[in-house]
Amino acid sequence: MDIITINEYDINLGPLGGPMSRFLKSKAYSRLCIIADENTEALCLPRLEPLLEAYEWTTVVVPPGEQHKKLETCASIWKQMMDARIDRQSLLINLGGGVIGDMGGFCASTFKRGVDFVQVPTTLLSQVDASIGGKLGIDFAQVKNSIGLFCDPQAVFIDPAFLDTLPREELRSGFAEIIKHSLIADEEQWRTIRKIEALDAVDWPSLIGPSLSIKQDIVKEDPLEQGLRKALNFGHTIGHAIESFALNSAEPLLHGEAVAVGMVCEAFLSSRLLGLPAEDLETISHFLLRIYGHYPLEERHFDPLLQLMKNDKKNEGGKINFSLLPAPGSVKVNCTAEPSHIEDSLLYYKGLPGR
Repeated sequence: MDIITINEYDINLGPLGGPMSRFLKSKAYSRLCIIADENTEALCLPRLEPLLEAYEWTTVVVPPGEQHKKLETCASIWKQMMDARIDRQSLLINLGGGVIGDMGGFCASTFKRGVDFVQVPTTLLSQVDASIGGKLGIDFAQVKNSIGLFCDPQAVFIDPAFLDTLPREELRSGFAEIIKHSLIADEEQWRTIRKIEALDAVDWPSLIGPSLSIKQDIVKEDPLEQGLRKALNFGHTIGHAIESFALNSAEPLLHGEAVAVGMVCEAFLSSRLLGLPAEDLETISHFLLRIYGHYPLEERHFDPLLQLMKNDKKNEGGKINFSLLPAPGSVKVNCTAEPSHIEDSLLYYKGLPGR
């Protein structure tokens, strides 16, 4: 069991039972409310239930998927919390991936002006990224995470055993955030990761700890994303636009799949604007295409994608904001790019082998 403390709360990495039991015994919550989606209710809640036998608790279940991370779903959650008589002395337990963590934490932090919550991330993506750092929110007007706030959980419980419940595509999606962390902050880890040939043979727990440490160091220094924390957005400006665009298409993408496209495009921008060496651009591009395949991006998509990027919450002064790579293992925040450069990056991706 590893315990990382960040901003006064503990991130517990290892089996769920002991840490969760000790946490609940150290508190005096009036009742518990588990927020889950239909998948985690069936596959993950049975692992949590034995720890809750001494407590009064209820479950709020929502449909799975990014398309339900919206205000209407929050209204349903708040109504069910109200019906269950959840008060300010209660605890919400968010049992699920990034959607549940973001939306459940948002609902907890706004219900009756704030109810304690903990994160129990069950996907690789949420275990290495989304569950820590206190970013909470929902999508609005087709813009990712455009309504939200910063609020820390009381604790995070990361049990790699939950990864056994995931389909291969969810593991692949989470892997994108591990790749991102290595590209912005750990060149040695990137050199190790890029040798991976098959995800079926990956020892995921061995990659979770180093990825958490990278995010922990960044969030500790910049909890409210005023500077360094923007580094974590590498691949996300274009990636979020592609994710939102694809959500309403016949080929929706998981978050990590869209971020993989974004990382290729933003590596191109890094080469164009910061001098990322051509051999590194090629290595990054071909590794990501080998793992994630080639999304069918067409030139007619470029304008709607640019419009989505222009509404990105990270933008400043009317400029589309990026975090880019001078070299693998380093990052520069607050980079801006002209629409023509962004279109060139999309053309670069479109023209790569694999179409």
